[in-house]
Amino acid sequence: MLTMAFLISATPVLASDKQVAIIIDDFGGEVKGVEHFLTGEIPITAAIMPFLDQAQKQDKVAFEHGLEVIIHLPLEPKVGKKSWLGPNAITSDLSDDDINHRLKQALEHVPHAKGINNHMGSKGMEDKRIVTLIVQFAQRNGLYLLDSGTTPKSLMPEIAAQHHVPCFKRTLFIDDSMSSYFYVKKQLLTFIKTADRHEYPIAIGHVGVKGNETYRALEESKNLFTAANIALVYPSQWITPQVEKEFKQLH
Repeated sequence: MLTMAFLISATPVLASDKQVAIIIDDFGGEVKGVEHFLTGEIPITAAIMPFLDQAQKQDKVAFEHGLEVIIHLPLEPKVGKKSWLGPNAITSDLSDDDINHRLKQALEHVPHAKGINNHMGSKGMEDKRIVTLIVQFAQRNGLYLLDSGTTPKSLMPEIAAQHHVPCFKRTLFIDDSMSSYFYVKKQLLTFIKTADRHEYPIAIGHVGVKGNETYRALEESKNLFTAANIALVYPSQWITPQVEKEFKQLH
């Protein structure tokens, strides 16, 4: 979902093709699935957590392999283990200056980023002050936004529209920390079957505990996308100067 119309793809695609994007979250550390996704042939968008030991290296590898990169921004949740959040998270107790400083540092750690999506953030995405600062940062740096959909009360789409910043929203998750290869395959089939219901279909998966299973299921499902006449693209390919112009006129 995106609150504007689109046209195109940097890669030539038939007009009748459906375009979808697959985001893989939680890059930045040495976890399962990282190497497969970064050096494989699946055009995923790598969402890299800044401040982790391998973030800058993985940003460079992803860029060199032609993958799209976005910042997987750790954002305050309502519940969940603190260890899941990662270092230097954006939390409600921080001042505006501190939040802006962390956002600047995040981009320095993931310099090839074309966008930002939230890691966790069920509380942060409902905080008008925090979301406004993130949107303004994206606007200043020419980044798009992707709402991971961790809360139905997210303010990001509304505030992004007010600032004329392209904002997508996650369609479905294809895995979780307990999912099996077969579960991921099932979710991918659902994604393919329902792609036409969404203007901008975006699936999110993860590296980590089940990262290898997610990669294997996705690798073995490539032919299903082809058979359904579906092209895998990057979110930035949905954003052209004409689209940005139309978006500003609409809002």
